[in-house]
Amino acid sequence: MALELRWRVSGQVQGVGFRPFVYRLAHEYGLTGWVQNQLGQVEILAQGSAPALQAFAAALCERAPPLAQPVVETLSSGPLSHSYHSFTILPSAAGDAPEIHVPPDYFTCADCLAELNQPADRRYRYPFINCTQCGPRYTLITRLPYDRPNTTLAAFPLCPACAQEYANPLDRRFHAQPLACPVCGPQLSWHSPTQPAHHDTPAALAACVAALRDGQIVAVKGIGGYHLLCDARDDAAIARLRARKARPHKPLAVLFPWLGTDGLSAVRARLQLTPDTAACLSSPQRPILLLPTLAHHDLSPLIAPGLREIGALLPYSPLHALLSQDFAAPLVATSANLSGEPVLTEAAEVEQRLAQLTPYFLHHNRPIQRPADDAVFRPNAGKNRPLRLGRGSAPLELTLAHRLPQPVLAVGGQMKNTVALAWEQRLVLSPHIGNLDSPRSLQVFAQVGADLQALYQVTAQTLLCDAHPGYASSRWAARQGLPVHKIWHHQAHASALVGEYPAVLGEWLVFTWDGVGLGEDGSLWGGEALYGHPGAWRRVARLRPFRLPGGERAGREPWRSALALCWESGQAPPAQAAHWPITDWALLEHAWQRGLNAPYSSAAGRLCDAAAALLGLVVETSFEGQGPMYLEAACCAPATGPRLKIREQQGLWEGDWAALLPFLQDEQHSLATRAAGFHASLAGLIADLTRQIHSQQPVAAVGLCGGVFQNRVLSELALTALSSAGFCAYLPQRLPANDAALSVGQVVEYSAAQR
Repeated sequence: MALELRWRVSGQVQGVGFRPFVYRLAHEYGLTGWVQNQLGQVEILAQGSAPALQAFAAALCERAPPLAQPVVETLSSGPLSHSYHSFTILPSAAGDAPEIHVPPDYFTCADCLAELNQPADRRYRYPFINCTQCGPRYTLITRLPYDRPNTTLAAFPLCPACAQEYANPLDRRFHAQPLACPVCGPQLSWHSPTQPAHHDTPAALAACVAALRDGQIVAVKGIGGYHLLCDARDDAAIARLRARKARPHKPLAVLFPWLGTDGLSAVRARLQLTPDTAACLSSPQRPILLLPTLAHHDLSPLIAPGLREIGALLPYSPLHALLSQDFAAPLVATSANLSGEPVLTEAAEVEQRLAQLTPYFLHHNRPIQRPADDAVFRPNAGKNRPLRLGRGSAPLELTLAHRLPQPVLAVGGQMKNTVALAWEQRLVLSPHIGNLDSPRSLQVFAQVGADLQALYQVTAQTLLCDAHPGYASSRWAARQGLPVHKIWHHQAHASALVGEYPAVLGEWLVFTWDGVGLGEDGSLWGGEALYGHPGAWRRVARLRPFRLPGGERAGREPWRSALALCWESGQAPPAQAAHWPITDWALLEHAWQRGLNAPYSSAAGRLCDAAAALLGLVVETSFEGQGPMYLEAACCAPATGPRLKIREQQGLWEGDWAALLPFLQDEQHSLATRAAGFHASLAGLIADLTRQIHSQQPVAAVGLCGGVFQNRVLSELALTALSSAGFCAYLPQRLPANDAALSVGQVVEYSAAQR
């Protein structure tokens, strides 16, 4: 006897081939009925025998497409409502409030890769092969609904063969909106100073590989922007890249060819892999993943000078697969941008702005609607945690604990900027935008905020920003003519973390350690501990403040923070200070004593800078976080540092770093021992402060957030110390620990405060 079941399915079921999958599954089990998209959810009605329906129900989630994340909201059964003779895909239901989910850009699936390398296939070596399970999404959608006319492929009419695939529900390219082939799709073109332009895809690809083999730097257009590529084994090529890009030290990512049965043979020969990191590296997100180097490898030491890790990347687009496969060796793959700006996307702009960097360009004519840089992850405390969300991992959707009274747009901070659009209980976080220090960065920042509202058909009625009035994002918010709510920097950090763990009830103690952020008392915070919960934070502890000679310059010149610690504690500067770039000692000290351009700060980031300078690792930096990164890399083995004193000052518990100064300068200990001991002392201080605060008020959970906790050594030591003391402690897991999560924290803090 035939039965009828009806499902309503939510989650990630848009733009991932879920309805064609249901159609094929129903045919496999001999079922009749229909599947329909209803306002962002999918409804399924299936009729058939009880065993067939049972098997179909089990397969619905177990065998769902890799990119789909279906959630069965309701399942009902009953007698046949109507007798169907086949299974069909019904047209999408009309409605006024669709539940829109914009998918991120995806990797190239195994089926497409197999076709890419099959000489008999009509898409053999075609750099834009894709299907419903792979390819670009976020970077090519111009508006919704997600149909081909609403993408940047609208100018590429389908040829008869592609049109037949597109219209066939049994084909895996059924309604694959970026569908293309060599006959009707985008093509590559090659521009160089030594030969005429190639507008033939195979010739352009061959010319690019030849230039890379010749030691050249090539700008290559990908899914969300351009990369700069060169041989990762070639010291001379990388040195030219660094000199021309004015990037002397900041680490570069490496694109590895897909080799071996699991694709990881080229990575495994050079970097340390675990099952977890291997799974992350080869996941559909295809992020850059920071991995420790092996003792012996053939990669240039100029890729990540001073560090023990390299950012590894596997091919995620068919073009990257072909390039790395033909080159047959690792390639440096760094964003084609200038001065921390968003990645470049337009051919003319790339050639004009990068003319001094390279004359070699591999373009294609599939337009990029909006930029998306690569995501970056790092193993930390047993999980692969994001440092930057981007292509493949964003837009990221989160669920809020409380319903918002009206839609809001949170505009984040100044550095590592992201924006977040939130309405009802939904929050959508943008990909990484970058530092808002240039006109182009501000242009992309405004575009991304407008795009999110247009794509999700939600108009923000309130803007949320950092309380620092000098941030470009805060100034932008003030000019928009909408109500603006200012959120304190470190409260946003704490709320972003707590928002990730809604099941943890009770009062939190969150250590918000970063570079600097404006505090409620007008000073520069960065070594705080906040107690409470979103909407009700109270500062209960801090690191001992010290004045930063030169103000903001201290962030780029760690010797200034080192000098400040010595002066603040009444200790003489170390002998090596004679070699620091100080032109007038007396004038600088006089200004510091009088507080002229020497603001007080409790920033843990500046404390780490000072330690790096006192250990002789770096006194002037060329990129943000260089001092702490070198300091962490110097830790080769566990070590014990001095126990730091705690005292009560002005109603706050204060951790005193003074005992670290003689320890860091004691050359009877190796540099590695002193670096490791510094981290151990801070971890011990976190545990001691937690015990002290818990003795006065209950602490349900401890959080560690802010850019300082990107440091794996410190994070793992602190988590161990807290666990040994009996506390449950948490790091950010889905969000970066750094300022990229501020926009999320602003929403969480605002949402809680509205209640």
